[in-house]
Amino acid sequence: MLDNNVRYLQLAFNDDLRLARAILPRIVPDPRIMIEAGTPFVKREGMAGLRLLARSWPGIVVADIKVSDGALGEVDMAAQAGAKAVTALGLAPVETLRLFVERCKQYGILSMIDMLGVEEPLQVLRPLYTQPDVVVIHRGRDEESNRNKMIRYRQINRIRSKYDVFISAAGGVDLREARSAVFNGANIVVVNVVKQNDPWGGITIDEDITAISTKFLETIS
Repeated sequence: MLDNNVRYLQLAFNDDLRLARAILPRIVPDPRIMIEAGTPFVKREGMAGLRLLARSWPGIVVADIKVSDGALGEVDMAAQAGAKAVTALGLAPVETLRLFVERCKQYGILSMIDMLGVEEPLQVLRPLYTQPDVVVIHRGRDEESNRNKMIRYRQINRIRSKYDVFISAAGGVDLREARSAVFNGANIVVVNVVKQNDPWGGITIDEDITAISTKFLETIS
């Protein structure tokens, strides 16, 4: 589903379905663009919202549901709603992560383990019977306000030295950060689609999202 020779742009929708439906038609379909149903979006809109998002985008739709328990049922719900990728928290119990990766594999969808709040990702990955498709190196929204908190790119080489996985970089990514992410080995850069007054970084909804998306793709290619 993913190609090691390609760099991907993941556009994260964290508001409501109304906003997503207004913006999606302005994005030119491209196999390098993934659409994320962000955690706040899923909490607002549920599986019905995820289903409508999946029907509206021809490529990969990521359900950022951050599974922390009950992996089988949660992956079932997301996959049956049309998600082609699902996230779990690296802080979840190892039993949950093992079930999560296996269930995603059964559905033929991408398993993504989000290392938000994890100091040593390798300690999360070592006990797994099967590695996830994607490891997400993530600086959280609240962490963006702390200038001393950076996306920890040094973890990428440490992970890659042990495991053949794709790496996603998330957390206030702009064009400059996207360039750094790819330079440091990330396969996927996650960019939030945000409102004008939102306190975190990303593409604002009043920008020319087609032009900005093209700039991001050019930057990471």
